[in-house]
Amino acid sequence: MGAAHELAVRWAAMLDGAVAPTLNRTQVEELLDPYAAGLIEAVRGTGVTTVAAEAAEALVAANYRDPLAVHRSVLVLCKDLVDAVCPDSESREFLPVRDRAIEVAAEFAAAFTAGLRNAALAEQESTMAAVLTAAREAEARRQLSEARFQAIFAGASVGIGTIDITTGQVVDVNNAMAEVLGVPAESMPGRSVADILGPMNIGDAFARFQQLFSGEVDSFRVESVHTRPNGTITIIDLSMSVVRDSDGNPRFLIGVTVDVTERKQLADQLWYDAHHDSLTGLPNRLLFFDRLTAADGQVGVCYLDLDGFKEINDRRGHTAGDRVLCDVAQRLRAVLPENAVAARLGGDEFIVLVEHCSGREELTAVADAILGALRQPFDVAGLSVTVGASIGTALVDTHSTAIDELMHAVDTAMYRDKAARSRRAAALFAPPDNH
Repeated sequence: MGAAHELAVRWAAMLDGAVAPTLNRTQVEELLDPYAAGLIEAVRGTGVTTVAAEAAEALVAANYRDPLAVHRSVLVLCKDLVDAVCPDSESREFLPVRDRAIEVAAEFAAAFTAGLRNAALAEQESTMAAVLTAAREAEARRQLSEARFQAIFAGASVGIGTIDITTGQVVDVNNAMAEVLGVPAESMPGRSVADILGPMNIGDAFARFQQLFSGEVDSFRVESVHTRPNGTITIIDLSMSVVRDSDGNPRFLIGVTVDVTERKQLADQLWYDAHHDSLTGLPNRLLFFDRLTAADGQVGVCYLDLDGFKEINDRRGHTAGDRVLCDVAQRLRAVLPENAVAARLGGDEFIVLVEHCSGREELTAVADAILGALRQPFDVAGLSVTVGASIGTALVDTHSTAIDELMHAVDTAMYRDKAARSRRAAALFAPPDNH
């Protein structure tokens, strides 16, 4: 059994119970086999990382929709995938392999989130289409399709309600709609939408309803935060449409409401996991470069790595090394000004972005504050450990300097600082004069 197949078998076993009624264990292993091989190559640095996104899309397509599936998959990618490529945690290659595996896991989580969202939206659109079709048939052929419409209306898992387009009053709602809004179903017929939702919730939807009633639009869709009468907060996705008769005359409005609170929370959590370092909680490489790309005007960058960190790993073990990295992250958060953010690039490398940096003096002050914080000894399991740092700085205008040029400058400055064994910013980069 090759390493890729062993990884696929382990992955399939971890997914047991995460809901995929269309596949058995052997079929899941066959599904994951090619992706396992591709992921191993990606972590070795010889393949493309898009295979993680392809694996996530394949699992969503195979009906793995439970958050447990992404949780267990990330565990496999962060542990079993690392073991498949570099089983020796003391090897020189272990940390680079682990960092690449974390990036692969982040890409998987982000793709799984997107796939889950698209699948959920497709299901909602399908339900909405079925409801509208049934409603139109009920109006055009009342006797023939009344039973079908009532069955969909009463049994749907999404909230459905009908509104008189002339008076703006609710005609009927199903139990799912009452549950979403937190209002008893029997209390809604005869009341206006604004009265039922209340002034805190009507918000942007009020103008949309007015457009429906006036005939300006035939439908709208809005997502908003909803406060129930008992004070609980939900996020709802509301779709409203005009139902017309065979002559095109508007007869009534039909609305579909879905509680998307858990889906939004899951999406937010997966986004956070994909954009933050799992060990220190700092922004990761992906989020840092997003922030740098979006920055406007003059920025400062401090690029640093820890001196002697490998010795801590070798002598104290990786657990002690991880503890030091977490403490470094805490110290960076404590000393950085409000306009600065720190990120972990991987291993013992960190980077700080100072937005709207006023100039050399401010950037030097930030660098000195970082070095001062890292000079203090670290407590590792009761032992006092000292870790130095080498740091390079760059001050640039984002309008005229490419990101790769900026990163080359701070990298060069950092290694110049390391060679000199100084404890302050080694160089200040300015873009070349293009005139």
